[in-house]
Amino acid sequence: MNEALQLLSSPVGWALYFVCAVLIGMSKTGIQNIGTLAVPLFAFLFGAKYSTGIILILLCIADLVAVIYYRKEFLWGEVKKLLPASLFGLIVGLLLGNYINDKVFKLLIGICIIVGVGIMIWLGKTSQQKQDKLTKNRWYSPVFGFILGFSTMIGNAAGPALSVYMLSKRLNKISFAATSAWFIMLLNFTKIPLQAFVWHNLTWAGLYLNLFAIPFILLGGYIGIKIVKILPEKKFRMLIMTLVVISAILLIVL
Repeated sequence: MNEALQLLSSPVGWALYFVCAVLIGMSKTGIQNIGTLAVPLFAFLFGAKYSTGIILILLCIADLVAVIYYRKEFLWGEVKKLLPASLFGLIVGLLLGNYINDKVFKLLIGICIIVGVGIMIWLGKTSQQKQDKLTKNRWYSPVFGFILGFSTMIGNAAGPALSVYMLSKRLNKISFAATSAWFIMLLNFTKIPLQAFVWHNLTWAGLYLNLFAIPFILLGGYIGIKIVKILPEKKFRMLIMTLVVISAILLIVL
């Protein structure tokens, strides 16, 4: 327990950590990508690669809250289209991450987020008819699946690309949140043994630290559910796009 307390040495660090927990809770229950704002903050607090182990357990806890709440709303068909290629992306990210230093690791996280932003901008300039035609291609879901698997393994940074995919499918806000939560949960729980036994960045100290954050994750989950219920569809989509851009900028700056 003492080792867990030593991971954060200042009141500011603890405050940032709890704010990140609230953001993660909100992201899992509806405000997709607000949790991506926590990625650069965690990299700042713990170092880029080690932070992926700290944040992973928080994400898994928040995933459970989200899938329990959205257990009847997700679209298994969309999850099934993404899953095979995303598992391949996980393995590629796992192998690559084992041979790079923390500085390059942070750069890769930033690139993953920027790629998501770039795809979003590109789709925004494409007509709805062309978007619909594009999403029906056989390669569309596997390409996104690989990007999602790789980016979540490298830095829990799949949010932007996942948002782009779900927005391009024109899902309503509830289906968007539910399907995203179930898909990411499957990936995150798959990552636990990989990060524990290959990267060795899951520690008991990190796990104990995560216990302090559970109330803040639940608070964030509650806030996310309330916001989704009152936010109109158009404003919901605009909020998602804005958060993607902000998270990319934060990672570059920090």
